[in-house]
Amino acid sequence: MTSFQRAAIRFAVPGLLMTVLVATTSVANAANWKLDLGKSKLGFSGTQTGMKFQGVFTRYNAVIEFDPDHLDTSHIAVSVDLASATTNDNQRDATLPGKDWFDAAQFPAATFETSAIRRKGADDYEAVGTLTLRGVTKPLTLPFTLEMNGTSAHAKGHAELIRSAFGIGQGPWTTDQWVALNVGVNIDVTATRAN
Repeated sequence: MTSFQRAAIRFAVPGLLMTVLVATTSVANAANWKLDLGKSKLGFSGTQTGMKFQGVFTRYNAVIEFDPDHLDTSHIAVSVDLASATTNDNQRDATLPGKDWFDAAQFPAATFETSAIRRKGADDYEAVGTLTLRGVTKPLTLPFTLEMNGTSAHAKGHAELIRSAFGIGQGPWTTDQWVALNVGVNIDVTATRAN
């Protein structure tokens, strides 16, 4: 049984260089997977003035170690460039990175890191971990389905969170008068086995 120190993952984004440190060691039972960004989508949804809207983050990355037969050594760490949020509404998209919302200048990245991955059914799992957003860390469980075909894996999942718990929406936006407090997080990702 070998161990290794996960290295710091650095990736450049326009106007931003994010460094993601994925710490601790793990045994080498879980396979490494590389995210296929061209076939993946990390989205979010909400409601503004009674109208539902959807958005995506266009810049993100993940470190994935996963084996359905070795869930005890499986681990996922995701980093999202908050300035890359887009909803196809110019006014909203210009506002989201600002101080009242993501405050991307001070908190450029959101991170999600698992503490456990559990099987709930044949192809049903849940990723249990913590989400750090705008400097606030809270527990988050993300249910997801997984289809594996040889060296390719496709996962889809959805979780709900309360934006005010992370301080998203300051000043007149702290209540749900204009923008609902409930926000959806949606994943539809494909990854290829790297080892």
